[in-house]
Amino acid sequence: MKNVLRSGRPLTGRPRTVIAAGPFLAAIVALAGIYTTVSGRLPDPLATHFRSGGQADGFTSVQGFLAASLAPLLLFGALVGFFVQLRPDAPEVPWVIAGGYATAATIGYLVCVTLLGNADAADASAVRVPLGELFPGLAVGLCAGVLGRLLAGAAPAAPRRPRGAVSRLDLPAAATAGWSRTIGSPPLAVLGGLLLVVGLLVGLFADWMASAALLFGTAVCLPLASLRVTVDRRGLTVAPTMLSSRCRFRRITLDRIEEAGSRRISCFTEFGGWGYRIRAGSSGFVLRSGEGIVVRLTNGREFVVTVDDAASAAALLNTYADRARARQGG
Repeated sequence: MKNVLRSGRPLTGRPRTVIAAGPFLAAIVALAGIYTTVSGRLPDPLATHFRSGGQADGFTSVQGFLAASLAPLLLFGALVGFFVQLRPDAPEVPWVIAGGYATAATIGYLVCVTLLGNADAADASAVRVPLGELFPGLAVGLCAGVLGRLLAGAAPAAPRRPRGAVSRLDLPAAATAGWSRTIGSPPLAVLGGLLLVVGLLVGLFADWMASAALLFGTAVCLPLASLRVTVDRRGLTVAPTMLSSRCRFRRITLDRIEEAGSRRISCFTEFGGWGYRIRAGSSGFVLRSGEGIVVRLTNGREFVVTVDDAASAAALLNTYADRARARQGG
């Protein structure tokens, strides 16, 4: 599978946008077709939420169910299409497309199963949809994700840059300096907004308990969508720009820094996605693929932050770390 996914010519531009939009359009067409077939045999309201045993315990009007079903397909489809159109050559695009296929297929399967389960029911309270239906839905989503990854083609090769020696900033001994940049992630911002809209729609038309996970996702995505990265005499600080200046996600003090550098980081290849990422021996805030600060800590782990002008930040951080060690006699 690994060799298959990396083979072939990378796709760019309009072909990838069409491929990315395909599963969402297919799910909407399937939903419209099934609804047209069974619309005259549906109870109103519909059973839309079920206990572990399959018994219905949540009900929604037919119009509310259709709105709550179409909204995530349209919104997630717009998110995927927007990202592919904005950055068609980004190395993570094939995996974004694969995620879109998996998402569209899973949502479409569950929505269609719910409609078919309600067909011919005289009373919605008598409808039964076993919890086991989730597993075929996940299997369909997984297969669709693999198909999407294959159709997306190979990721463009990242340019190789020679790794130079770790630098220091030529700063007079008595002088101080600071460095600060803001890094944003449009996909996370759009995803957070979509989760908020879908969560509110699900809460209004279905069940606020069911929307809790979506609203929680909003609370996670939006603060991570824009970060301020600062290097000064206290060390490296990463803070959300949307929250109070007193709120920070991470501060690494100078006594914990062994050495800092910069290099190109591939968010999907190295960390499997955007946001705060953790892997063996490394963690950090990865909002996009590209230039980033890489800090080697005294405990042997690495901390990374993707941000522009990372080389300048690393040089200043090394200068301050050298001063801190000199004061301590290290």
